[in-house]
Amino acid sequence: MKLLTTLLLLSTTLAACTSVKQRATDTEMMVYIGTYAKPDAESIFAYRLNEETGALTRALAVKGGENPSFLALDADRKHLYAVNETTEFKGQKSGAVSAFAIDQKTGDLTFLNRQPSRGGAPCYISLDHKNKVALVANYVGGNVSAFPLQPDGRLGASSDMDQHEGKGPRPQQDAAHAHCIVPDPQNNFALAVDLGIDQIISYRLDKAAGKLERQAQPAFTAKSGAGPRHLTFHPTNKRFAYVINELNATLTSFTYHADNGTLTEVETVSTLPAGYTGENACADIHVSPDGRFLYGSNRGHNSIVVYAIDANSNKLSLVEHVSTQGNWPRNFTFSPSGRTLLVANQRSNNITTFKVDTQSGKLTYTGNSASVSSPVFVQVVPAFPQTPRQ
Repeated sequence: MKLLTTLLLLSTTLAACTSVKQRATDTEMMVYIGTYAKPDAESIFAYRLNEETGALTRALAVKGGENPSFLALDADRKHLYAVNETTEFKGQKSGAVSAFAIDQKTGDLTFLNRQPSRGGAPCYISLDHKNKVALVANYVGGNVSAFPLQPDGRLGASSDMDQHEGKGPRPQQDAAHAHCIVPDPQNNFALAVDLGIDQIISYRLDKAAGKLERQAQPAFTAKSGAGPRHLTFHPTNKRFAYVINELNATLTSFTYHADNGTLTEVETVSTLPAGYTGENACADIHVSPDGRFLYGSNRGHNSIVVYAIDANSNKLSLVEHVSTQGNWPRNFTFSPSGRTLLVANQRSNNITTFKVDTQSGKLTYTGNSASVSSPVFVQVVPAFPQTPRQ
C-alpha cells in the first residue's frame, strides 16, 4: 500500500512538472530581427521571447547578406524573406531580395537564393495572402517589383516592376521613394506607399503571373509634404486602413474601397504630444491584434503613440505616448496574442519589450532589453518546434 501511494505521488509530481514545462513552452516565442550589417557579418538574429516576463534570450545568428533590414514570413512559417538594402548588387544599380528556409525543429535559417530587387535600397517586402508572389518597395529606385515564389520557397526572377515618377516639396522628396507595398485583405489589389511623391498607388494584383497592373488613379494623394511611409489594414474590419506620414508626423485613418482599391480619408491626427518641437521622423504603424488600438513609432521623440479606434467611424482618440527606452525606434511588432510589444531601437542598438494592457491599450516597459547592432525589423512567431497548422 505504501509503495502504491509513493508511485501515485511520483506520477502526480511528474504530471505537474510536465504541465509547467508545457505552459512555459506555450509562452515562449521566436523573434527574428533584421539589421543593417556588412556583407560578411552575422546580420539576421533570432531571440527567444518569454511572453510572461518579456525577457529575450539569443538563440541564433546567420549571415543574411548586406543590410537585411526588412523581413517577411510566409503563412506556413516555413520560409523567411529579406530585402538586402543596398544600392549596388552584382554591378547593377539595385539591391537584392533573399530567401531562407526555416528549420521546423530549431528555427534556424538556411539560405536558399537571392535575386536583384530591380531598384536601389529595397526597404520593404510583403507576400500576397496565398504565398504566390513577393512584393518589394525600392526606396532609392523609386519603384516597386514583384517576384514569383517557387514551391520550394525560392524566389523566381522578378516578374514585374513599375517605376514611380515625381517629387515633393521637402528635401527628402527629391524624387519618388517607394517605402511600402502591401496586398489588400481580399488579395486583389496591392497598395504602394511613396514618400517622395505623397501618394499611395493602387495596383491590380495578378498572383498567378506575378504582375502589377497600375490603376488609372492613385489610391490616395496625401497632403503635400506629408511623406507617407507605411500602411496597414485593420485585422478584422476589412474596410479600415491606416498610414503613418514620416515627414509631418501624422497618422491617417481611411475607409478602404475593395472594389477599386482606393482609400477615403476619415481623419488625420498628430503622432506627437502638444508643444514638442524637436527632431522627429515617423517610422512604423500597427493595429493591435484585437483591432481596438492603433500604434505608431516616433524617431526623435523616441516614443510609441497609442490611439483608440472607434469601431464604427474609424476615428482615433489619443491614449498616450510611451518612451521606447531607446534611440530612433524603427519598426515594432506585437506578439500573436497582442500581450507583448517589441521595439527595434536602431541608434541605441537594442530591442525593448513592453506589456500591453489589452483593455486600455497602454504600454508598460518590462525592464528587458536585448543588445543588437543596428536593429531595424522584428518578427515574432511561435517558438519551435511548432504545433501543426489546422
